[in-house]
Amino acid sequence: MGVFDLVDTETHESVHFGVDHATGLRSIIAIHDTTLGPALGGTRFYPYESEEDAIVDVLRLAKGMTYKAACAGLDQGGGKGVIIGDPAELRSDELLLAYGRFVESLGGTYITAEDVGTTVRDMVVVSQVTEHVSGLPIESGGSGDPSPATARGVVAALEAVAFHLWGSRDLGGRRIAVKGVGKVGMSLVERLSARGCELVVADINEVATGEAALNFGAKVTSVDDIHAVDCDIFSPCALGAGLNSATIPQLSCSAVAGSANNQLETPHDAIRIKAAGILYAPDFVVNAGGIINIAAARAGYSVDTAKDMIDRVGPNLTAIIGKAQELDIDTHTAAEVVADERIAAARAKRSNNDT
Repeated sequence: MGVFDLVDTETHESVHFGVDHATGLRSIIAIHDTTLGPALGGTRFYPYESEEDAIVDVLRLAKGMTYKAACAGLDQGGGKGVIIGDPAELRSDELLLAYGRFVESLGGTYITAEDVGTTVRDMVVVSQVTEHVSGLPIESGGSGDPSPATARGVVAALEAVAFHLWGSRDLGGRRIAVKGVGKVGMSLVERLSARGCELVVADINEVATGEAALNFGAKVTSVDDIHAVDCDIFSPCALGAGLNSATIPQLSCSAVAGSANNQLETPHDAIRIKAAGILYAPDFVVNAGGIINIAAARAGYSVDTAKDMIDRVGPNLTAIIGKAQELDIDTHTAAEVVADERIAAARAKRSNNDT
């Protein structure tokens, strides 16, 4: 399948390729939809096995950002950037500056921030050559590392799930299995530990799982087994596509709610989860805390305002669960319906204003 076939299938507005031979930069920026505003989405720095894998990932991630912003009520579109390569080997200020010039060349249709493989410091370097960057340090007028904000939003979603399933937002005593204890996952584990949850964690990084066990009393299992752990809620917080025809039959939980992007391998997997009697909290609703935090900085960052905005993740999820019940559809489709309705309304309003 060619590049244009992939793009047409995903109906993105545009896809841009950036190359800088001197620094080794090979980058792709995908803009999915800008109806609600400029496309906002982080930059993933990752050693993809192939360029096609990178294209597929950036297209999926950009689309997810559109729906994430729309469901969160933000006046933002959806986009994403990827840099192909191992950041431990390839990262340099010169490469980041080259990437920043690439972002700048898009004229503000895309606003970047940190994501897997990039950091707040990286965004500071990028900001030297473009103003179209967010997630900068709070002392620089930005919103800082979005990971704690994302984790806060996940907790709000878990509380909404608990209320829907068990009639109480109290997570105390609930067994939660967390796959991935990176920046977001570890922050989530810390917050859940403070709420009295029983925790099981898994990560390819044994240092991280050791920290979770030592500091928060988490039990440790393998990444191959974590999805099958007997628990109340399974929380995927690593890379996506982990919920599929092979893993879903092995789930032993009442709900799935986590921070990972693109948790479903295919949209049909949401139907599989529903058929299994498990509540699926759509990832792009649950993990919106980070983008909400970043968006809050556009109007002058206030920690309290940002927290209030992030806590809306819970009510937003409750509304989507209600929509799914009303239409008798899976929750992933219901979230897309909510997002599409908001985008369509904005598009119609714009069209009326133009006439």
